[in-house]
Formats: sequence, C-alpha cells, structure tokens
Amino acid sequence: MKETTSLIISAPSGTGKTTILNYLFETFQGRFSFSVSATTRKPRQGEEHGKHYYFISQQEFEEKIKNDEFLEYESVYEGLYYGTLKSEIQRINDEGKIAVFDVDVKGGVNIKNNLKDKALAVFLMPPSIEELKKRLQGRNTESEETLNKRLQRAEMEISYSKHFDKIIINDDLDLAIKECTELVKEKFNI
Repeated sequence: MKETTSLIISAPSGTGKTTILNYLFETFQGRFSFSVSATTRKPRQGEEHGKHYYFISQQEFEEKIKNDEFLEYESVYEGLYYGTLKSEIQRINDEGKIAVFDVDVKGGVNIKNNLKDKALAVFLMPPSIEELKKRLQGRNTESEETLNKRLQRAEMEISYSKHFDKIIINDDLDLAIKECTELVKEKFNI
C-alpha cells in the first residue's frame, strides 16, 4: 500500500468533528496541517488570504481548472467556486506533514476518489437523527427553520457515508476520540 498522506474528515453539523479534530491536532502536534481551499468569493471580515482561503478571481479559478490544478472543485452557483488545489497538498507534504481536509461529504468523496489509497477518509456519524437534533437544539444557535435545514442536510450527508474508509459513530465523545486516535496512529504510523 502506498503511503497515506492525507486525512479527510466529514460529518453532519453537530456530530463532534471540530472537537475531534482539535484533539488530534493537540495530540499529534506538528504532524497535521489543514488544507486551505481556494474560492472566488470575497473575504469576510477577519479572513486572511492563504490562512482561511486562497481568494482568487473567477478568471484565475477557471484558468486553474483548465490547467488541471485542482484535486476537486465545485461551482456553488454561477461565478462562485470552491476547490482544493493540488499544490496545497504538495506544500503540506513537502513540509513533512499530513494534509487534513475538513470538508463536506461531496468534497470528501471527490478527494478520496482522486487520492485513492493516499487518503484516509473518515465519516463521523451521529448515533441517530433524533440525537443530532437534540445536540443542535442544545447549542441554542438554530432557528426552527435552520435546524430543519441542517437535519435535512444531515440525512443527505449520511447517505454518502458508504464512500468513506471508516465510519465512526459518535454516541460517546470519549470513545469516538479514542477510535479516531487509534485509527490515525495506525494509518499514519505515529
């Protein structure tokens, strides 16, 4: 098997992805680096080019598509693109680090399909839609409308889980962290 150089993590909102990623970054300090995506949207207040996104023009993005410079990309709507540059993975791997992709399920599947056995794709699964609803309600950040949209999206995202190498059900955060940590140690020999 070729050396695994990238970690893809996808999950519905409220599944604990950020908590688990923060734990992995803390535990394996200096071993991982987030892949920075490119986008044609304008920076929001506080966002920095090269840190939060690579902010590029639509023309430049489309030129990079023609030149096959993207591992994956998506046109959200006319003129608004998001994508993963091949050069970003190369930059991270040249630093001796493992590229981490915190992406939606479609992006995760596309990256996995392109990188094949060079990527470990992990899907964090909520124990149930009902439990996910409780977690999202517990945040006190969702209106009824946005909660319903998130739950509908979660159902769609869960349907993609079969395309991932490993599904970790987060019904106990400590166990999910332990399972993810052991998987990372094994796959990346750390």
